[in-house]
Amino acid sequence: MNTRGLLDQLLKSGTDLLQGKGAAPSSPATGALGSLLSGAGGGALAAGAMGLLMGNKKARKIGGQALTYGGIAAVGVLAYKAWSNWQAQQHTAPREPAQTLDRLPQDQVEQHSQAVLKALIAVAKADGHVDARERELIEGQFRQLTTDPQLQSWLHAELNKPLDPVDVARAAGTPEMAAEMYLASVMMVDEAQFMERTYLDELARQLSLDAALKTELESQAKLAAAR
Repeated sequence: MNTRGLLDQLLKSGTDLLQGKGAAPSSPATGALGSLLSGAGGGALAAGAMGLLMGNKKARKIGGQALTYGGIAAVGVLAYKAWSNWQAQQHTAPREPAQTLDRLPQDQVEQHSQAVLKALIAVAKADGHVDARERELIEGQFRQLTTDPQLQSWLHAELNKPLDPVDVARAAGTPEMAAEMYLASVMMVDEAQFMERTYLDELARQLSLDAALKTELESQAKLAAAR
């Protein structure tokens, strides 16, 4: 199952989507969902799926660093910066450098990518906007983006699960994965929304994130959004 390629397309499309390049403007009759029906290229399809995951709210700008590093590498770079800043604050012996997405050998990237994609799908549900119709449309986009039946089955299961930060946190096989999953989640939400902020706080608790690391991850997301 290759979630890395799909995740990379989704994250890269987030940049174009936020710049108005990812999908055709929606009409009053179809709303944001109508934009999914436009465009035949993978970029347009990915932007459509990302747009549905984001919902109608203003998502955090995955732009900034994503424009520089691109796709999943951006998540790794930002998570590494947050991790390094956090380590510098500790009064313990230096630890090994964080093995984030941008620094992993190829055979380990898939596990991290799957965990981050799981986190993105879950956080999209935090504001309650992903209803049965959105799930159906998102799955339609995913089916066009990947022909892997195993990945399609996994995506279907993740989209149809009830929101559960405990289940999401189980995917974090390493502390670095936990940091990446939380960072990607923060980049997707509007923290001013009570439901989303509540979900993020519970996800951080279930991921066993140190409070100072949690703050650093949120700071990196804000810095990226400001660029």
